[in-house]
Amino acid sequence: MSSFIIKGGRSLSGTITPQGAKNEALQVISAALLTPSAVRISNVPEIVDTINLIDMLRCMGVEVVRHAKGDYTFKAERINLEYIRSREFVLRCAALRGSVMIAGPLLARFGEAFFPKPGGDKIGRRRIDTHIEGFIKLGASCVYDSEVAAYHITAPKGLGGSYMLLSEASVTGTANIVMAATLARGTTTIYNAACEPYVQQLCSMLVGMGACIEGIGSNLLTIKGVEGLGGGSHVILPDMIEVGSFIALAAITRSAITIKNVHYDKLGIIPDSFRRLGIMLEQRGDDIFIPARESYEIESFIDGSIMTIADAPWPGLTPDLLSVMLVVATQCKGAVLIHQKMFESRLFFVDRLIDMGAQIILCDPHRAVVIGHDHKFTLRGCRMTSPDIRAGIAMLLAALSANGTSEINNIEQIDRGYESIDARLRSLGADIQRVDE
Repeated sequence: MSSFIIKGGRSLSGTITPQGAKNEALQVISAALLTPSAVRISNVPEIVDTINLIDMLRCMGVEVVRHAKGDYTFKAERINLEYIRSREFVLRCAALRGSVMIAGPLLARFGEAFFPKPGGDKIGRRRIDTHIEGFIKLGASCVYDSEVAAYHITAPKGLGGSYMLLSEASVTGTANIVMAATLARGTTTIYNAACEPYVQQLCSMLVGMGACIEGIGSNLLTIKGVEGLGGGSHVILPDMIEVGSFIALAAITRSAITIKNVHYDKLGIIPDSFRRLGIMLEQRGDDIFIPARESYEIESFIDGSIMTIADAPWPGLTPDLLSVMLVVATQCKGAVLIHQKMFESRLFFVDRLIDMGAQIILCDPHRAVVIGHDHKFTLRGCRMTSPDIRAGIAMLLAALSANGTSEINNIEQIDRGYESIDARLRSLGADIQRVDE
């Protein structure tokens, strides 16, 4: 187990470039399984989750060529069907959250997939019903195989198009169903589809490979099945969660930082959400500049009531940024209610922030009231353990702003979502060291 040792309280400066989007990468890499032809994907973040998924594809028989950092070609011409039926494969899938995305392509192309309950962050219940219900609507059968502890989904006669109204606008569920539907007979209509940029990017890539998808960017997708897909190429967007994390980094350390090549038009409500915390940020072409300021004042609603920042399906605020926004609010002027609607365990890390001196009232698993210090009282260094990716980066931001030395354990969780974050932060002037045990 590795740790970060952080000496906080230092002002940072410089430029930083976000990595490729983790969530998009897991989807588009999995989509390479839909075709025997070569698919080239660039701007792949070389983080733990994507590297593990790529290694899994290699074990399945996919030819993988790494041309340069973040630039890969995948050719799924020969898939080892015996391996994807093995207990070893199922256990490996269960340990990797991103493995959920391979079920749709395997089912569509080979008529069979195992779907174990996926691993990943411990942030409460993460339903898989949407995926399986969608596959069933497409004509698949599903039984639970207790021997391998996974759902066995089969469609020996192939999949057929269907109308479906999703019970939740699940990003991974939508992506999985879309991939399966591209090779199904007839037309599939998905209402209440997720429309996050990740899904838009996946759909655009599939269209480039020969799929027929209408309604991209909306919550109503229509997919006309085709007999097969060809090869293609795709460039992954910058990770909007990293962009938000770096905005938060500049604010909480009162530093002037430029975030390069952010694809500003794809950030949606994220910049304005940070502005509600009083953070000044400037769009400079496709970059964001955050000037150094001594104080940030949280806005109130028009009637004077306390500001509420809550997550919601796109184009609402992504839940992945609430943790870092909560940390920033501890040093702003004013009060805010952080409402995490989509996961019930993501706010429990605030106990560590309270130990550091933050004024936070945890109302229930979904809501926390933050009373900002306005930097009149600085957080103090603390020893912490990262429970998940987003809480881990939030703890790291808190440690960078705190007086004294902090230690964050279980940083493998942070590495799952942020590539070489310690080296990149050191380039801005942070005092952070990785200690490997």
